[in-house]
Amino acid sequence: MNRQMSFSVAPLTPAVKWLIIINVAIWFGVQILLESLLKLPITRTLSLIPSQFLFDYQIWQAVTYMFLHSMQVTHILFNMLMLWFFGSEVEQAWGTRKFLIYYFFTGVGAALIYCVGTMLYAYFTGNAHQMMIPVIGASGALFGIMLAYGVLFGDRTVYFFMLFPMKARYFVILMGIIEFANMITSQVSGSEVAYLAHLGGLVTGYLYILISRWRPPTPRKGSGGGKKGRHLQLVVDNDKNGPKYWN
Repeated sequence: MNRQMSFSVAPLTPAVKWLIIINVAIWFGVQILLESLLKLPITRTLSLIPSQFLFDYQIWQAVTYMFLHSMQVTHILFNMLMLWFFGSEVEQAWGTRKFLIYYFFTGVGAALIYCVGTMLYAYFTGNAHQMMIPVIGASGALFGIMLAYGVLFGDRTVYFFMLFPMKARYFVILMGIIEFANMITSQVSGSEVAYLAHLGGLVTGYLYILISRWRPPTPRKGSGGGKKGRHLQLVVDNDKNGPKYWN
């Protein structure tokens, strides 16, 4: 018996398309051309620097860092491919509005977790060097999108390293374990990749999905709408549908 395997890629959905366009335009037009030619410190100003975010109240960095990437073309290339492959189907399932809320929620959440994590690391180790290192990249939000994909399409087959097939839910778990192991072995500040931001995207994505599945208490039938008989319900959505850290 001949077994045929087919592959399908989701079309570019509206939010994913514009996020890719904006990211590429900023990377090439602002970082490559404008910043390189005019020597303006755009990346340094808009990247996420924990010490400035926490103590100088430069809170815009929690959003702007997501739209910056390193000068290595592979950084933005793989991030945008990841956004397309996982994000388009999540947007199709959730709709554009919810997708964008989730994207920015996980991106900002990843930034908050990273900043607090580096502050705690500095407090307990006395090494505050990583609090002054800029962090750039969309991967915090993208790891959140990957988690959503694993929740929505957990039985789908994905290929780890493009070779080993596994269900999407196990792929997400494996990626989380790998990121955690990398963070531990690099001691938070020993690598150019901000693994803690990746884990922050997974954590905030999980919290968002968990919270969004709760509904307010509803009265039991026959309770007359009074306080007696009220109970909590957990409703599960079964819809099938310089040194620089970069992530």
